[in-house]
Amino acid sequence: MAETQAERLAKELTMEPKNALLKADDDTLSKALDFAEGYKAFLDNAKTEREAVKETIKAAEEKGFKEFEYGKVYNAGDKVYINNRGKSIALCVIGKEAVEKGVNISAAHIDSPRLDLKPNPLYEEIELALFKTHYYGGIKKYQWTAIPLALHGVFALKDGTVKEVSIGENENEPKFVINDLLPHLAQEQSKRTLNEGIKGEELNVLIGSHPFKDDKGSNLVKLNILKILNEKYGIVEEDFLSAELEIVPAFKACDIGFDRSLVGAYGQDDRVCAYPALKAILDVEAPEKTAVAILADKEEVGSMGNTGLDSDFLRYVIGDLAKMQNGDGTIAIRNSKCLSADVNAGLDPTFQDVMERRNASRLNYGVVVTKYTGARGKSGTSDASAEYMAYIRKLLDDNNIFWQSGELGRVDLGGGGTVAQFIANLGIDVVDLGVPVLSMHAPFETTSKLDIYMCYKAMYEFMK
Repeated sequence: MAETQAERLAKELTMEPKNALLKADDDTLSKALDFAEGYKAFLDNAKTEREAVKETIKAAEEKGFKEFEYGKVYNAGDKVYINNRGKSIALCVIGKEAVEKGVNISAAHIDSPRLDLKPNPLYEEIELALFKTHYYGGIKKYQWTAIPLALHGVFALKDGTVKEVSIGENENEPKFVINDLLPHLAQEQSKRTLNEGIKGEELNVLIGSHPFKDDKGSNLVKLNILKILNEKYGIVEEDFLSAELEIVPAFKACDIGFDRSLVGAYGQDDRVCAYPALKAILDVEAPEKTAVAILADKEEVGSMGNTGLDSDFLRYVIGDLAKMQNGDGTIAIRNSKCLSADVNAGLDPTFQDVMERRNASRLNYGVVVTKYTGARGKSGTSDASAEYMAYIRKLLDDNNIFWQSGELGRVDLGGGGTVAQFIANLGIDVVDLGVPVLSMHAPFETTSKLDIYMCYKAMYEFMK
């Protein structure tokens, strides 16, 4: 039967989103599966921002990146990195054009919701030793109980020594846990709202029960824990005051589903975008414009501090690169473009009512372009211009990258923020581009392998 005019016009004029797994060829699917293996390894080795920076430097140096030397002149094709206090990092590949003509930036964050130890965390109660915590970022507190936990971070001693800590990741290492009430005795607890089911001051981590072998004195379990820590790290209790110690899930990254099409892991917001940005710039060789990938800290708490993107870190990176060529850093910034690589909330089949389906992102539909974030009346967003959206649309379509658009939930229900607003404040064109996530901010999140690979392809083509 001949095609009707309506059918022809529908093909030409309407937009019909389609599952990218049905559009991808076998080669693309195979590359997506291979890419996910490296991503899972990265997740296991980089559960904190400090560890992510270490893994980034290791991978970068293997690809020929050198630490940036202020005052040194770099030429097209040279690769450098700038380490900001071990908690954020910028990687740069010098382009053929002058830096003053603008750079192409991908910006992701490498911090994730977690539990930080309080400055004075160690205590004993009814002959059990525990850590007091202060949660970092937006979490559902009840999700952190009764799961295996690991301890990561550093002790910084007064003599300048820094002791790295990682306990709970290997099979032969102990784990830690936050206990919850048994249902038989939880009648009063069950009357609380879900948000108050576990309160912040109840997120206490069980770390031991064996008392020091002496029948004199008090707090003998705590004393025994301190003895173990002293023998292993050479620390005393006062050293907790200058420590950065994080409690994270002890889960390993794994495949999800009979078909192995998904990745399940802790910390995918936002390492699911940070890893593709890293891999993309490692693969960039001779870009026309200088390429910059910046992996930042503190996004989950507002990007404040000297390692967050509300600081001058990015401005100084671009300024130093421009100054190296006797260029103007301010002009370079104004001529630059950026992809703010951050996640979006994927449409969950069980909780569809919180989303507006026509503008919700879905797993396996490709990387998500989010024109604006913010809350309710677009509060706290940069809102990318129509012209820049058109530029990104063309870039993605011309390079056969599967992509979709999405918002962060129904208008009056909330929303969220990303680093895009701080980059836009510098005068840079920016839009959010990232991977849809299920169970975002939970101790175990879910993403699509194909979406992750599309995020890499988008970052690579943008910076190339």
